[in-house]
Amino acid sequence: MGDRVTRTEEPLGRLLDQVAAETGLDDFGDPSFRTGLDRIAAAVDETADLTPIGRMVFEGQTKAALTARAKVADWERRHPGLADEPVTAPVFVIGLPRSGTTALSHLLAADPANRSLLGWEAQSPTPPPETATYHDDPRLHAARSAPSLVDRLNPGFKAIHHDPPEAPVECTVLLAQHFASLMLSTMYTVPEYDAWLLASDMTAAYDHHHRMLRLLQSRCPGTWYLKAPVHCHALDEVVARYPDARFVVTHRDPAVTVASTCSLVRSLSGTFTETDHSATIGRTWSGNLATMADRVLDHRARHGDGRFLDVAYADLVGDPIGTVRTVYGWLGRELDADTEAAMRAHTQENKQHKFGRHTYALDDFGLTDEWVNDRFAAYREAYGIPFERRR
Repeated sequence: MGDRVTRTEEPLGRLLDQVAAETGLDDFGDPSFRTGLDRIAAAVDETADLTPIGRMVFEGQTKAALTARAKVADWERRHPGLADEPVTAPVFVIGLPRSGTTALSHLLAADPANRSLLGWEAQSPTPPPETATYHDDPRLHAARSAPSLVDRLNPGFKAIHHDPPEAPVECTVLLAQHFASLMLSTMYTVPEYDAWLLASDMTAAYDHHHRMLRLLQSRCPGTWYLKAPVHCHALDEVVARYPDARFVVTHRDPAVTVASTCSLVRSLSGTFTETDHSATIGRTWSGNLATMADRVLDHRARHGDGRFLDVAYADLVGDPIGTVRTVYGWLGRELDADTEAAMRAHTQENKQHKFGRHTYALDDFGLTDEWVNDRFAAYREAYGIPFERRR
């Protein structure tokens, strides 16, 4: 189990003390989380330029992560048998952001045989959910009825990205509980934090990720079907923690994924600041995505392609059911009629642009097609990624 965390100066010490007082727990698990917490807090102070609401959101988010850590550490202490539970053969949907990872993960979640990471359980993991009440858990109902601050302050964000609490959520939520997640960078402009994170050893963060999956599956078992583009920048650590993992990799024109990602980040982070960070977002996130692409290339060059299946964005959009059938065939599974019907119903209910059309352009962020095409040339060539007609 983790060590008790030594209190520090305000404001982090105050948050740690508040969580300890509110939960009655002062063990937050592996204390290495403090490195990331200190880094993100310093970066937020230095560059995010948050509004009062933004500051409130950051502190609330930090408290929620610390609360989850404390409750998980307590649960593990009271259930020592968890340490012997394996997480077997997870399937990760990865790829650059905005390349179809969300659409594919939501399709896979329509199959009741797949164990997805749903938004409500990632945020409130203890006690672990149970199979019999998984779709009727009080925490799910509470999450559905809770008002969304982003929806209220930035209703247009739904046109860019929408994760209802009953839908699969990115593993970035779990990694953010260790304060080692680019999810935090989508909400706050923190380029120094990004640079630190991409240079960091992510072993401890994936140890936390593993503990969370182990806990969540303890009363609701199944083979995990997970997703997050950020796994691309830490493939070595993911595979070290999950040596039998397999990866479905979505691919899309990098000029589109970079522009769309920058637009998403500007929209979401702009909810919490009045400063125009467009130029910083362009520099930082084009670099973040380039690092992800480079590390996918590097890992596969060193370890081979055996655990990877490549999926073209155009194929996923043009024939989503056929794409899933290909994925299942690669995994040695069949797509039965009932599951196919459920997936078709999902695609009908959740058509592209359901909440509006997302528009974006590289030059909004000080970027050019020439620079992006040159920087991602090796990645594009390796996976035969076509140029996409721009809106």
